Amino acid sequence: MSWDALTLWDATRIKPLTGGSSNDVWSVDIGGKVAVARLGKRSDDDLGWEVSLMEHLDRAGLTVPVPIPTRDGRSFAHGLMVMSFIEGSSPKDASDWRRVAETLRELHRLTANWPQRPGWKASLDLLRTDHGTRIDLTAMPTEAVERCRAAWARLAGRNMCVVHGNPNNPANILMTGDRVGLVDWDEAHVDVPLLDLVLPFNGGALEGAEGDAAAQASAAWEAAVCWKDDYAENRLAEVRAVSTP
Repeated sequence: MSWDALTLWDATRIKPLTGGSSNDVWSVDIGGKVAVARLGKRSDDDLGWEVSLMEHLDRAGLTVPVPIPTRDGRSFAHGLMVMSFIEGSSPKDASDWRRVAETLRELHRLTANWPQRPGWKASLDLLRTDHGTRIDLTAMPTEAVERCRAAWARLAGRNMCVVHGNPNNPANILMTGDRVGLVDWDEAHVDVPLLDLVLPFNGGALEGAEGDAAAQASAAWEAAVCWKDDYAENRLAEVRAVSTP
């Protein structure tokens, strides 16, 4: 897997961009037009899942990066994917974040019954298993795992769909006056949609027990995914201890 594969698109690199934790991301030039190229170590099954999702959402009218095929028609090659460039700016205030929540709810509606991303586990799956993609609960202290599982258990019984996975990062949202673009789908997988709606300014309008359950489950998820760094420790500190009789 190297940037040599970029020749399959007749593209040239312009400058590095901020990407996900698992990828190297650059702006590229294809025939005088700017696109985005992402190089990583994902499996073909993983990349195929993402391509199918992006194409489905694009057809449905959501603003997402759309894969640009190679000269011979492939959506990706050798771990490299080239996608359309999305213009816009990050959300700045409560009104913007409410628009983000509306777009996320449309994502959730459009992906009911979507298959799970290859190798991933939903938060509710982690009540019964210790591993899922980047999550290894055996690496966490037993008490921390108990707290995370107690938080995720509060989501039991809810329907699942595709979640973006990291929409509260403003860099992953590119807005204009008439649309909200969602980029950087590194963390996308099938899970409980409430996890996507814990947003700045309470953009998801979550209140009461539902809001508390969502916030606790989201903090537990990010602690587990990022374990063990300072960010993970801080998120874990937000997850309440399990009460004992």
